[in-house]
Amino acid sequence: MSRSETELMLKGHGLITAEILYRMPDCQSMLQVFTWQDYDLAPEFPKLHGFLEFWEAELDGPLHSVRYSHQHLVRAGEWRKVDGEILLN
Repeated sequence: MSRSETELMLKGHGLITAEILYRMPDCQSMLQVFTWQDYDLAPEFPKLHGFLEFWEAELDGPLHSVRYSHQHLVRAGEWRKVDGEILLN
């Protein structure tokens, strides 16, 4: 069952962005950059680790390095329900 982004954020997930440097399979002296984003749970980062395990098992370009940034966008205390909306024109 897929959860919405809002549900994930309220359960503690934050947006993680990973910059992955990898070597080109046919030219090992060249590095290529791949950017990956998803909602993940700090500090274990199971989705990031799962993606990197998939990369190493299934893709030809060997990993050189990974840099990541993680940010909680919404915390449970910052969320409030709105019951109505008034539009002024």
